[in-house]
Amino acid sequence: MQAFIIRRVLIGIVILFLLSIAVFLLLRVVGGNPVIVRCGLNCTEDSIEALEEEFGLNHPYFPVNFTGDAPFVEVSRNSQYGNWLGRVLTGDLGTSTVNQRPVSESIRTRFPVTLELMALTLFLTIAIGIPFGVVSAVWQNSPADYIVRVTAVAGLAVPAFWVATMVLILPQEWFDYAPPIGRLVKLQDDPVGNLQQFLPAAGVLALGSAAGVMRLTRSSLLETLRQDYMRTARAKGLQERAVVFRHGLKNSLIPVVTVLGLQVSGLLGGAIIVEQIFTIPGLGEYTLRALVLKDFDVVQTMALYAGVTVVVLNLVVDVSYAWLDPRIRYS
Repeated sequence: MQAFIIRRVLIGIVILFLLSIAVFLLLRVVGGNPVIVRCGLNCTEDSIEALEEEFGLNHPYFPVNFTGDAPFVEVSRNSQYGNWLGRVLTGDLGTSTVNQRPVSESIRTRFPVTLELMALTLFLTIAIGIPFGVVSAVWQNSPADYIVRVTAVAGLAVPAFWVATMVLILPQEWFDYAPPIGRLVKLQDDPVGNLQQFLPAAGVLALGSAAGVMRLTRSSLLETLRQDYMRTARAKGLQERAVVFRHGLKNSLIPVVTVLGLQVSGLLGGAIIVEQIFTIPGLGEYTLRALVLKDFDVVQTMALYAGVTVVVLNLVVDVSYAWLDPRIRYS
């Protein structure tokens, strides 16, 4: 197990390194200068050059650059990627070129918001997806099964941004009600108001996730219920509830846990749109704004954060397999 974890961590470090290079290059290939956003359209050439020097944007991209003339390789002690990576490794995530605030300070302020949204989304995904998937599998081909399957297909087919828009428009039209938007309602200040603000957004994010978990739980549990050891458990006189939940469900959760891990790591991408629609000041809304304004340090740091989240969650999911199925061994 220890060797497996070490190997996965090393692979994860390589993946994060390649991801940081890819994001760094894409930001600069797409075009756009954050200095112009900061200075304004009427900024002079001298002001642009001064700001580029202040933010280090006048340095070469990488420490090692290939030239067409001898000696063909040029090594620079000051480079944009090298300086950024060196700061990140020492805990300095840089400074926003837009508002001059440290990126670490903005992340520290916004991370609890996104964490609450993700936790509530995960809770709804599990609370809806797994129980209804079990109902659909146990009562296969019943009216309840058909309802669950149709609902799951609809949840996977409907775009999240459209559902989010309808969640805001329809209650306003029908009941003259809208969740709190334009401001953050903190949990410790107003628990009810906080739930009113976060629950619609979490429900929209959980819709597709719960539908996928529902379908996967159903198919995995159906396959498990057909196994020989399940028939043996019934032959021993165990109650059907014990057969399904004690022996069947736990052995069916391995693919479900895999999907849940991928969905949690992908919630940051989904939260970008949903946080923007519901005006929730989390990391998703922060990342989208940084992309629009070409805030290089913010985008690079948030991409690295998303990569770390994916790598760590995948490792946790893989390690959890041994707990769900003791027959699994890592080498």
